Order: sequence, then structure tokens, then C-alpha cells
Amino acid sequence: MVILQINNVQYRYHDGTHALHGVCLDILKGEFLAILGPNGSGKTTLLKHLNGLLKPMGGELLLEQKPLAQYTSKEIFQRVGIVFQDPNDQLFAPSVWEDVAFGPMNLGLSKNEIAHRVDEALSLVGMKPYARKTVDALSFGQRKRVCIAGVLAMRPEVLVLDEPTCGLDPVGVTSLMVLLRELNNKYGITVIMATNSVDLVPVYMDRLAIMYHGDILRAGTPEDIFSNAMEIKHACLELPQIAQLMQLLRDEDNLPMDALPLTVGEARKFLISRLNGMHFLAKNHV
Repeated sequence: MVILQINNVQYRYHDGTHALHGVCLDILKGEFLAILGPNGSGKTTLLKHLNGLLKPMGGELLLEQKPLAQYTSKEIFQRVGIVFQDPNDQLFAPSVWEDVAFGPMNLGLSKNEIAHRVDEALSLVGMKPYARKTVDALSFGQRKRVCIAGVLAMRPEVLVLDEPTCGLDPVGVTSLMVLLRELNNKYGITVIMATNSVDLVPVYMDRLAIMYHGDILRAGTPEDIFSNAMEIKHACLELPQIAQLMQLLRDEDNLPMDALPLTVGEARKFLISRLNGMHFLAKNHV
């Protein structure tokens, strides 16, 4: 089922920059979708259209088959939550609890319901022990988690994130990606994540769309998209590092393979199979 439909969306900024050139993309309910592209490709502009922060100058967006323009802003923010790249652009309340409570308070919920939602959201992102901390006392990664909690407290159907791993150390990246995968798998939240980190895509995402010069070049599974190395290069991107290694083994060292492994696990499985096969042949030859 398609939850968000982007039909020929166009957008031009006031300075004349043509940021989106007729973007078309169907986003499936319950999927983890990566919007992959180099800086300046239009990823952030597209994401801001998904919850009405920007209005298209051409084309339209549909949320569950109804034009986004027919929803109120309150309805959209409840159903489609967005997390910005820099948490400092999103956090404004003195304490963690107050910041996460801001959205539910604006919905006119009871005090008990607000408290329940805040506690639930902070628990989901592992930040409940920090509820009474000031935002200034948090690390960069913790601030990102609080931003996600603030969106989750609205109980959205769709979670949109703009470069959420930017500025995080490797442990922080893994921790955040595991959290997003859990929100997607366990709670059924549709996750849309803009990134230019190709290595994350085959590990965590179901599907990806490659964006370049304000348009979607192609959408599909990681296996499908990364099988076309020339197209990836044309979009000013690279294959995941594991795939680059396996491509060298195939093209330079003549190691036959039907498809490029994209993750460490896939490469390990392939290489063990090849090594076992070689061992079997050597043993029988002797």
C-alpha cells in the first residue's frame, strides 16, 4: 500500500534555484526508505514537502490517496513527523521533558495523556533517565534522540529524517540506525531517511531512491540499484565499500560472482563458500 505519493513535484527557491524538477516517487506503508544523493541534490527540499513545510510550485503530494493540501497543518504534523539534520534547529525548551511534551500539549491532550506520551517516547529512544536534564547538558547524539522522541510523542505514521547520522561517531551511528530499524520493524512506522552514506543503505534499508539534480533517477532495492555501478557513478555516488572490494575481486582478479555482495555478512558468506569449494576441489584432486 502506498502511504505517500509524490506526483511531478516542482519547487524553486526565491533566489531562482530550481531545487525540484518534477519529482515522482511512491512511498510504501511500513517501509524503510533511503533518499540517497550527493549534497545539493534536493534531498532536504523534498523532505520538507512531505509534511507541508514547503508547498510545491507544481505537481502534488498525496497522503493515503488524499492531497496533502486538503489536510490541516495540525493533521499533517500528527501523521508525518520530521527530524532535522541539526538538533539545535529543533530543540528549544529548557528541559528534555518540556521539549518532548510540546507537541502533545498543542494537541490539547490531558495532562495524564501528555505525561504518558512523553514517558513512552523517551523510553523508545533510551532517553527516559534524562527527562529532567537541560537540553544544553546533552551530547549531540542525545539531542538527536530527543528530537526523535519529540516526533514520536505525536505518534506519527511516517518518520522523516534529514541526514540523522551526520556528526555522530561510529558507535552513535550504529546506535541510531538500530533504533530506527526497531521503530520500523516493531512499531510499523514508515521511515524515510535522507543520506549520502551509501554504506548504511544495504544494512538497514528496504529500498532506496537515488536523487540527483532535483530529480529521482531511480528507485528500487539496494541489490537492484547497486548492481548498476555506472549509474551510481553518474549520480556522484560510490558503491558501498564492501561492494567496491568485491567488484575489484571480480573485475581485476577474475573472481566470478553472479551479484556483488553489499554487506560484510554477504561478502563473508560468499567468500567462505568459494574457499570451501576450493578446499573440496584440492582435496579430491589429491
